Amino acid sequence: MSLKPELTQKLENFIRRMKTNTESYLGYPVSKDFEYGQLAELLNYPLNNLGDPFVDSTWKVDSREFEREVVAFFAELLRAPQENWWGYVTNGGTEGNLYGLYLAREIYPQGICYFSQETHYSVAKNLHLLNMRHIMIRAQPNGEIDYDDLKETIRINRDKPVIIFANSGTTMTEAKDDINVISAILDEFSIVNRYIHSDAALCGAINPFLTPRPAFDFADGADSISISGHKFIGSPIPCGIVLARKDNVDRIARSISYIGCLDTTITGSRNGFTPMVLWYAINKWGKAGLASRVKHSLATAEYAERALRAFGIEAWRNPNAITVVFPEISHQLKEKYQLATANGITHLICMPNVHVKQVDAFIKDLQNEQSGQDK
Repeated sequence: MSLKPELTQKLENFIRRMKTNTESYLGYPVSKDFEYGQLAELLNYPLNNLGDPFVDSTWKVDSREFEREVVAFFAELLRAPQENWWGYVTNGGTEGNLYGLYLAREIYPQGICYFSQETHYSVAKNLHLLNMRHIMIRAQPNGEIDYDDLKETIRINRDKPVIIFANSGTTMTEAKDDINVISAILDEFSIVNRYIHSDAALCGAINPFLTPRPAFDFADGADSISISGHKFIGSPIPCGIVLARKDNVDRIARSISYIGCLDTTITGSRNGFTPMVLWYAINKWGKAGLASRVKHSLATAEYAERALRAFGIEAWRNPNAITVVFPEISHQLKEKYQLATANGITHLICMPNVHVKQVDAFIKDLQNEQSGQDK
């Protein structure tokens, strides 16, 4: 069977439009420099990694073997405790954050979750879904959590377990909350009942290659970490990785007899193709390749910041960030380059696929627009 001619034309028009739109964006953290042609054959099979990736099921059309390798790679990268880590490939960062908060709630049902005002919009939704008590903390001008406000708020509620939702790369400014500083605050109040989740959607694959290395992973005190796979790594389908301490995961696991597996994840049926995408990427690049991508992105971001400032734009970025922030620009240029804007600021994100020539083209458009306004 095939599509009717008019539907075939509609599909072809859509594909052309997607190609054009993919070439122009600079404002969203989605890598597009990937090629997964060798995996195309797998689209002919109903790959489904239902249940726990570390427990075989009666269902055999799955990619669990490859998913386990992906999770192990990131467990090492994020310095997870040996013999006490677990994880799976998610549908994206939001699911990973939901999982971390779910574990925290199960461990500390009476706990209070603290998160900054610059936290991703999905977190408030997750907290609502989980019916968790929470308090929003002020953010510093650069987007990092206000540690003084956090300290004072925890002091007032020090009799309750503390659940920290830490950002390692906020949406608009790529600010990173320092887990070492947060842990020191908890230590000062002798808070033993604590849980720290690290949202490293963009920066989880970047931070390990930075100097100094940001405080965001298990060795720094995190109990769970969420990363997006379609951001810095790149994937045609949104995906991510969540990692957690296994002894915490064991508390919520239950056996499902008819699939012969454990129920430890958020969803039942899970994408079996995206683990193959991530497996292909990490084996193609390895740690050295990821480090090279980080180096390239940082160099491009530094160039973009300098070039914008030379043109008179008050551009800035956080230390070792690939996100360049500047005052809000015209609607026309935001639309052309698909630039995210909020609270009077716009940003461009120097993903691995972004090069100097694209930055130059954007600045040239800024100059042309400014010249037209001056006339």
